Amino acid sequence: MQRLLQCLCIGILADACLATGALGQTALTWPQVKAKFEAANPTLRAARIGIDESRAQEITAFLRPNPGLSLAADGTQLTPYRGVWQPFIGTQYTTGFSYLHEREHKRELRLESAQKGTGIAQSQQSDLERSLIFNLRSAFVQTLQAKSVLTLAKENLDYFDKQLTIARERFKAGDIARIDLDRIELQRVQFESDYQTALVNLRTAKIQLLMLLNDRTPVDQFDVTGPFDFSDQLMALDDFRNIALTTRPDLRAATQAIDKARTDHQLAISNGSTDPTFSLWETHNPSFNNPFVNESLGASISIPFRIFDRNQGEKERTRLDIGRAEQVRDATQAQVFNDVDSAHATLVSTIALLRPYTNTYLTLATRVRETVSFAYQHGGASLADFLDAQREYRGVEVAYINLVGSYLTAAGQMNLAVGREVIQ
Repeated sequence: MQRLLQCLCIGILADACLATGALGQTALTWPQVKAKFEAANPTLRAARIGIDESRAQEITAFLRPNPGLSLAADGTQLTPYRGVWQPFIGTQYTTGFSYLHEREHKRELRLESAQKGTGIAQSQQSDLERSLIFNLRSAFVQTLQAKSVLTLAKENLDYFDKQLTIARERFKAGDIARIDLDRIELQRVQFESDYQTALVNLRTAKIQLLMLLNDRTPVDQFDVTGPFDFSDQLMALDDFRNIALTTRPDLRAATQAIDKARTDHQLAISNGSTDPTFSLWETHNPSFNNPFVNESLGASISIPFRIFDRNQGEKERTRLDIGRAEQVRDATQAQVFNDVDSAHATLVSTIALLRPYTNTYLTLATRVRETVSFAYQHGGASLADFLDAQREYRGVEVAYINLVGSYLTAAGQMNLAVGREVIQ
């Protein structure tokens, strides 16, 4: 009896653990998928390391020149004096210190250029994230679309199986001919094929999404959830454009590149200036006439003669680079307008196609299928009408799901064009 109770307790505990594991496998929403992507995607993580590398270059850019230390000895005797060789009695020792002084704010300009380079790297990283988020959103929408198609395929298959059961009963009762039953049986192949294709497409979409998330979760244990619908309310085109002008990271990076090019030009001019080298030394010189004073101090300044301006080419290059950066900025701004206008046109067209489906077509397709099925069961419609009604309903529903998927993809395209999520 005790052994039986132990086995029973172990069985209950195992069932509880399995139930807990099953409940723990919850479907991920879009914010959860996005947060997981931002934390785990290796491409984004590599881009963040690139920003840290750029910050490290700021340290190098602001370094001061190292001072110089020199040691010298002179006057050592090589031959004896009056038969006595004392080589170090008259040696002169000199200890020197020198430092290169950078003029015209060279260090400050180098630091400013490096900091602006870091700002550009951050904007480029945001632009990379913008593109990758669009790919992630597209994979997420494809998964939701595949789930909707699978649900529809399962419903159509179940509905047709019910009709097939009725047809078999009618055949047994002698109400329909064998050829009619065979044709209905053959029609089921299409619905079974749709169901299997939907299963494969859903697994493929999940695999793509898992790859972007850098996740090794088994496909059967991974799922996502979210609204698969559309909204026919859109902002005006000018509103989308204005948001894009202030948000698009690639446009911001292009504007920052102009500012950095101007700083680099100032740095090139500054690098063309001469930098003096200051030196200070102390000498031990025992050859002075004053036997009690053997130490002396000295100082000097060294200024290069700028007979040839060896930085002239860099000045011209950086000046031209300002104009090039301005042209790139203008081209990027034109691309922003093109992206926003194209995405807006796609959204408007897709919404225009979706409205009649929700207002008329979906209801009509359901009513036609139910009416023709009822009529066929009672001898009021032909087999051809019955099969056509099933195909028409399937075609309308699939077209609607594909249009909703197109709308959500176009919404993601608009978010990509604008630079942030303006359409959920």
